Amino acid sequence: MRAVVQRVSSASVEVEGRTVGAVTEPGLLVLVGVTHTDTRAEAAKLAAKLWGLRILHGEKSCSDVSAPLLVISQFTLYGDARKGRRPTWQAAAPGPVAEPLVEAVVEELRALGAHVETGVFGADMKVSLLNDGPITLVLDL
Repeated sequence: MRAVVQRVSSASVEVEGRTVGAVTEPGLLVLVGVTHTDTRAEAAKLAAKLWGLRILHGEKSCSDVSAPLLVISQFTLYGDARKGRRPTWQAAAPGPVAEPLVEAVVEELRALGAHVETGVFGADMKVSLLNDGPITLVLDL
């Protein structure tokens, strides 16, 4: 699994002009990509990492201050543009594999006590954010 994590003051995601998920206070925007070999155990590990990641102000984590997370599926995190000008998406898991694992990350976060908002898997989403810091990390599990 791969995640791009951004500390945000606020963030939202729209589908067809309708806001489907938003965090209106400081928290994290998390883009999650899944590859073919990922498992539910890795989803749980990613959720625990996100919940405890100490990148909020004062070196706090979401678990320390009950900060919200906006989790959005992002297959393009596994795009490969090393050759040519057109990326390939072969390393990205197909929807039937990826969707349950992205949902598992969300479920695990909620089980830890997190307030989690989401996008819509496979939809054409418009993501807006106010990056705070800016702080952006790439996590590979």
